[in-house]
Amino acid sequence: MSDVTEVHAFNPHKAEKDVEVGEFYMKRKNYRAAEDRFREALIYKPGDAVATYRLGEVLDAEGQSAEAAKVYHEYLNIPSSGKYAPEAKKALARLDQKTSTAKQ
Repeated sequence: MSDVTEVHAFNPHKAEKDVEVGEFYMKRKNYRAAEDRFREALIYKPGDAVATYRLGEVLDAEGQSAEAAKVYHEYLNIPSSGKYAPEAKKALARLDQKTSTAKQ
């Protein structure tokens, strides 16, 4: 058994490419592949605003409401999250309403 953990170097160029490919998959509604790419982008550039927002979108599209809401909250806590903030807030309001309705 190995105690070695995989370490990824900070690589914003690789992260940007992963986001680009993830968006390509999103447009084609291949949400699983898009999710993988956005998660990989966040490995190479933790806290990337676009990758975080897009991951929230994909999880939402996949019906993973609780995780999508968590990711949207993470996005809104990123200092450079202004670009998609209105959309993220709308999605959170919709997801919150959906979960509160489901609890009743």
